[in-house]
Amino acid sequence: MSTRKWTIRACAGLALGLGIGFGVADAGSFGERFGFGTAATPADIAKIDIDVMPDGRGAPPGQGTVDEGMRVYNDKCAACHGADLGGVKGTGAAPLIGGRGTLDSGKPKKTVESYYPYASTLFDFTKRTMPFDAPGTLTDNELYAVVAYILNKGNIIDKSTVMNAKTLAAVKMPNRNGFIFFPGGGGHRPDVRNYR
Repeated sequence: MSTRKWTIRACAGLALGLGIGFGVADAGSFGERFGFGTAATPADIAKIDIDVMPDGRGAPPGQGTVDEGMRVYNDKCAACHGADLGGVKGTGAAPLIGGRGTLDSGKPKKTVESYYPYASTLFDFTKRTMPFDAPGTLTDNELYAVVAYILNKGNIIDKSTVMNAKTLAAVKMPNRNGFIFFPGGGGHRPDVRNYR
């Protein structure tokens, strides 16, 4: 046997032996406390439990109009997403509107208007990640307003719609039936690949 093969086999055997040895030695410490940190309180959990479900569960109090949303958008969103909501080249920000009817084409354009199945997805994502330079800083009223503005510009809601928890859940997105429903998991399962 060549020296190279012998060296590789010896290293592999040593690594396997050490892995098993450390695994057996560490098995007794499973579930032990480490002596630092504290248990999360309900208040701690409430700070990060900000998801908004399609039926409106989790949506905070507040409201906003399309006109209010236009002001928020121009002030905090347009630099990346563009005055026309089409995105600004070089910023990495995706277009927000357009693309209807392209998802099953050879060149799909995934936007809020063409792709999102629920308006709550827009609200939730925006609440967590926008604006890019200061994520999580929009007030709930600003969020409702900017969501109303984007949905109005995508011809999804009327300009007179006042967006709040109830109206957010009632929005019918153009692609609401474009995802596969998985009844065993309570609905759409983005973590599982489903094929028809």
